[in-house]
Amino acid sequence: MPDLHPIAKRIHNVQPRPVRLTLDDGETGVFEFSSTEFFQREFRGEGVRTDADPDAEFRLLTSDDYESVLLGRSGSDEEGWTVVGEVAEAERVEE
Repeated sequence: MPDLHPIAKRIHNVQPRPVRLTLDDGETGVFEFSSTEFFQREFRGEGVRTDADPDAEFRLLTSDDYESVLLGRSGSDEEGWTVVGEVAEAERVEE
């Protein structure tokens, strides 16, 4: 089986501690994921953003080709999920 996505592995190893995600457009945010899991190469996670946007829920998932980790958002004023962007970097937040 091919290797798991390195960014997904990093997020999985850091959670439930805070993790700083940098998206492909340069936006950064601090997230706490209550759960992350792998289904073979597929990766999923659910959590919240702690530095902004407190009323929204966030979800991580791998793209169909497993080459990217995508961040989705669902706000209290919206129905469904919107892809916010591709995660370019993930690092543990030093407390």
